[in-house]
Amino acid sequence: MTVGSFVFMLHSHLPYYRMAGMWPFGEENLYECMSETYVPLLNAISELYEEEGIKAKLTVGITPILAEQLNDEHLQNGFVEYLDSRIKAVAEDLERYPDPKVEHSQHLKYLAKYYYDWFNHIKDSFVNKYNKDLISAFKKYQDLGCIEITTSGATHGFSPLLATDSNLNAQFKVGQDTTKRLFGKKAKGCWLPECAYRQGYEYTGKDGQKKWRPAIEVTLQNNDIEYFFTESHVIEGGNSVGERRVVGIYGNIEYIPLPKREATGYDTYSAYWLPDAQVAVMGRNDRAGFQVWSAADGYPGDGCYREFHKKDDKSGMNYWRITSSKTDLGDKMLYDPVLAMNQVNSNSDHYTTLLYHLLNDHKKATGKEGLLMVSFDTELYGHWWFEGVEFIKQVIRKINNYIPEIERCTAGEYLEKHPPVDTIQIPESSWGQGGHFYVWMNHLTEWMWPIIHGCEKRIIDIVSKYEKIPEDKLLHRALNQMARENLLLQSSDWPFLITTWQAKDYATERFMEHVARFEKIADMIENGNINDEELKKIESIDNCFSVIDYRVYLPIEEGVIPQQEAKLAPLYQ
Repeated sequence: MTVGSFVFMLHSHLPYYRMAGMWPFGEENLYECMSETYVPLLNAISELYEEEGIKAKLTVGITPILAEQLNDEHLQNGFVEYLDSRIKAVAEDLERYPDPKVEHSQHLKYLAKYYYDWFNHIKDSFVNKYNKDLISAFKKYQDLGCIEITTSGATHGFSPLLATDSNLNAQFKVGQDTTKRLFGKKAKGCWLPECAYRQGYEYTGKDGQKKWRPAIEVTLQNNDIEYFFTESHVIEGGNSVGERRVVGIYGNIEYIPLPKREATGYDTYSAYWLPDAQVAVMGRNDRAGFQVWSAADGYPGDGCYREFHKKDDKSGMNYWRITSSKTDLGDKMLYDPVLAMNQVNSNSDHYTTLLYHLLNDHKKATGKEGLLMVSFDTELYGHWWFEGVEFIKQVIRKINNYIPEIERCTAGEYLEKHPPVDTIQIPESSWGQGGHFYVWMNHLTEWMWPIIHGCEKRIIDIVSKYEKIPEDKLLHRALNQMARENLLLQSSDWPFLITTWQAKDYATERFMEHVARFEKIADMIENGNINDEELKKIESIDNCFSVIDYRVYLPIEEGVIPQQEAKLAPLYQ
């Protein structure tokens, strides 16, 4: 007899790094995640199935823009070059250790050999096992029923702040079409970029008439998306989700106080229908999620685990462990892989026990079998928490072998067996700071939105003149490339990186580059003078979404007010 269902959701996303720098921001960020997260995750899924007969039953979100990069020959070859450079660097460490002048140099020699073997194993897996094609590998395990692939907005655009439904629809249509093209079938589920949601609302159209803008789930349903995920506070209420919210459209933006939300009476042990479309939402279980991602109390902060920030000044290898959160980088102890793996075993024991008790306690209290869904950035496992992929593997194995009372399933499988009974209205929200839109719309980023909205309107105006694909192949290429650049400039990564100061200058530059390319192509189209060489140059850099159809931007709503006429209120002074 089961106590309930467990859905383990991993959201995989990185910005578009192709030919946009190497280090500290650029392609090397992708290569690090490929080596530390994506390849190890595939290996774990493969080993569980092929060696132990266990289907991982992970729900794996891969954003379309990340999938395009993993499928790109330039980046596939660049990854091999990156691995070769890492192997060469650590091989040089093997030569310089042991060094009698260096304390603990014998252990450093041991660690160098550990990393030498580790990087060679990753390279062997990528080149020989997966033939440099991680997309086909993920598809293989999808088709075997080991994982379920979900989609997202094409370039992870921040959905609630897009001004037109044509542009909102384009993000999810191109996203869904890309997922189908690369993985062989449409995704049932979707990760809303940044978990950002908005309700439907009334606005005044260009003709002065009151109109209704549909909620985001309507766009999802129009693109055959059946469910998405959200945060626990969105379902449960009981706390404030922010001080201000957007209630207008395209030039009619207003900011009003948000009252504190009372507890809704709902919990995350069920999935729910949304009111405006046949789309389901499931919320992350706060307790089970907190146990992993909490900086203070989560497993990844244990002193035995590898220190992310301290690297060898010659090879760049991570030879140290966290030691403690209060230990300065200069005082970190050397990493011990055996000690770390022992800790993974202990943490996975604790976590599987926690999952059982959460579901069992819910069943005892309600008499019903509940849903326990946890969702995380995939890159947490392996990249940030080096031992994290092994943790996932052990959790799956231990539930399968020792806790059959927990039904492991993908999100889609859960909804097929347990369709929602209740309908819930969720508020405007995100998984950003404060649970609202602040990270993407604030005094540091508000200058970006009139530009984004201006591009939204311009592409609709241009595309409206070409409802029929032109016979002029050069014009057709230009229209499609303009559509790509519009998607790329909408990426939520650019305002996020500006707000958090992680890569402020890089993100600003990337945003403006895509805006400039968009405007250059738009100017060429409108002037009837398309420069083939200029277009080829842009196409060679931003080559994602190879089969895009620019007509995805044909207008689907009535007239709108130009964003430039709007007066943006300052946020969070």
